[in-house]
Amino acid sequence: MRARITFTKQGALRYTGHLDLHRLWERAMRRAELPLAYSQGFHPQPKISIAAALPLGFSSRGEVLDVRFTEEISTQEVADRLKNSLPKDIQITQVESVEERLPALQTLVLSAEYEVHLTEPVEGSDLKRKIEEIKNSETLPRERRSKFYDLRPLIERLEMETDANGKHCLFMTLTAREGATGRPEEVLNALGIEPEYTRVERMKLIFKE
Repeated sequence: MRARITFTKQGALRYTGHLDLHRLWERAMRRAELPLAYSQGFHPQPKISIAAALPLGFSSRGEVLDVRFTEEISTQEVADRLKNSLPKDIQITQVESVEERLPALQTLVLSAEYEVHLTEPVEGSDLKRKIEEIKNSETLPRERRSKFYDLRPLIERLEMETDANGKHCLFMTLTAREGATGRPEEVLNALGIEPEYTRVERMKLIFKE
């Protein structure tokens, strides 16, 4: 059986890295006594795959993983068994059974939606102008690890909203394909906003149908 679990990652777990998160899920499933399937070879590994690594410091309302079990088990039972085995900053929002023959989960990710709250005051009209400049740009040359690339085609959506208290929030949809991954902090840098003065949350991963 191949199960797909959608979950949140909040609080202190924002600072838990990808590998540690993987180990956290493995331990939780063992404690829940779920029938994990393992790979073959000298060092068998549980068949757990997380869709896309979440950068340190980001929270999320929509992380996704696939896990394989050695026997059929109801999705409700999976959720119930895991409930008491996971830390409070991880909440399961959905468990579904998916077709075993589907491609690897990581290859199905197309893009990701982010919500960015600005924790320091900025001039709204100035920020709005910069957003329009980016959206109207044909290219946005950037450098990552000594390599140059174009950020513009990695930005699918970029909008700003202002609440009743005058606080600004950015909404971004960025590509998340292998070799073409948009990063919120790089969009913030292009807007002249220091990433440390923001709170970034991944809202949703978008997959191929």
